[in-house]
Amino acid sequence: MEMIVEGQHVAQHELIRSQERAASAKAGEYLSYRLGSEEYGVDITRVQEIRSYEAPTRIPHASSYIKGVVNLRGVIVPIIDLRLKLGCDSAEITSFTVVIVLAVRGRVVGVIVDAVSDVLDLDEPAIKPPPNLSGEGDAEFVTGIASVGDRMLMLVDMNQLLDEQELSGLAEKG
Repeated sequence: MEMIVEGQHVAQHELIRSQERAASAKAGEYLSYRLGSEEYGVDITRVQEIRSYEAPTRIPHASSYIKGVVNLRGVIVPIIDLRLKLGCDSAEITSFTVVIVLAVRGRVVGVIVDAVSDVLDLDEPAIKPPPNLSGEGDAEFVTGIASVGDRMLMLVDMNQLLDEQELSGLAEKG
């Protein structure tokens, strides 16, 4: 009997976590971008600028998805390839490849994406909670899923995706 009660407690805790993540995806403007065939959105207030891709200076012994750093008007900005970080099938540089410069955890970070689409103004009814995916590969950084016409847009919390330890390591190497 205790096992069932304990299991119910765990399921209830997971439901609460899912609701909290959904609550963090609020109505507002989101920049939509593509990684492979998938479309994502990031809160526009995090976006500082969108730049064409330029090859960064490599950082020795960095993770494969950390492409290096660039000098952005005197600020050394780490460049992270989101395609590699999220395990996309391919991560080729094309004429559409751009770097979105973001404010993440009090730092400036650039993320490589396949293309930016547009800025969308999403209202509350358009945003649904993400599915509760417990276990390996749990996408805690997906705070909601928005329906935009016939498109599905995964709303991403960059603070969750790029963790503090990762960014601190970049600051030390950069």
